[in-house]
Amino acid sequence: MPIPQQPILSPFLDFIKFEKRYSAHTYRAYADDLASFFSFAQVQFAVSQPAEVTPGMIRSWMASLTLIKVQPRSINRKISSLKSFFRYCLIHGQITANPTKTIQVLKTRKRLPSYVEQDQMETLLNQTTFPDDFGGRGDHLILSLLYHTGIRVSELVGLKSSQIDHARSQLKVLGKGNKERIIPLQTELTEKIREYAQEKATLFPEAIFPNLLLTPKQKPPTARQVYDTVKKYLSLVTTAEKKSPHVLRHSFATHLTGNGAELNAVKELLGHSSLAATQVYTHNNIERLRDIHKKAHPKG
Repeated sequence: MPIPQQPILSPFLDFIKFEKRYSAHTYRAYADDLASFFSFAQVQFAVSQPAEVTPGMIRSWMASLTLIKVQPRSINRKISSLKSFFRYCLIHGQITANPTKTIQVLKTRKRLPSYVEQDQMETLLNQTTFPDDFGGRGDHLILSLLYHTGIRVSELVGLKSSQIDHARSQLKVLGKGNKERIIPLQTELTEKIREYAQEKATLFPEAIFPNLLLTPKQKPPTARQVYDTVKKYLSLVTTAEKKSPHVLRHSFATHLTGNGAELNAVKELLGHSSLAATQVYTHNNIERLRDIHKKAHPKG
């Protein structure tokens, strides 16, 4: 969707891109949300300036989204984009009152993250046969890194060899908002990375990419390729509907909290900005305990 009213939106979009350093995906989401709202405001109310927007216009937009079956969670994300934009406008003197101040988000059903059981991950990584070639070893390393470190797929595909500290067995990750975090690596995983890097250097001595992971075609894997790899191998050990790289991140966090890890430590490992985002993994474990109790207890 093209971005309307470029002179109005550009300063804010530049702010989140260059100062807040949001990812390209997040930037695009903000741009699309704002484009959607201002297109609606122009058509329905002949309004194009932030100072002309009223709470009623925003509620009308929310109602129109509901009519076309946009999910409450998605509508709330769009409202969040609007709230950020109008806060920016207020701070910079473009408006005198924030029209989103009285806008309430919609109620949503609490959705617990999907994850793979610990024994299923053990089966996948330790008992599944992978192709005995560079591609197969790369697939195994992709799954191992995602599950044992909890990094995002965007962090994985951009991972540089220089981010691995072999001496300290740790990984330096540049996450959302260019925030840096350190993740400890198991000795076995550190050795697996070393062996992979040595094989890569032998096979492709003139490779131009600094990335840790390369496909047999000597290019870094794309997010789509990683998704397809994860889906392919998770299908061997689980019938769960969701089989994505993010499911492995959820599994990492769920298994850590389930095995007694402190929530603040898990928060730091995941790179969450707030503890609230991490607390959902405790709910996952509580739900699992309820399920076990129901199935095993005589009066469950």
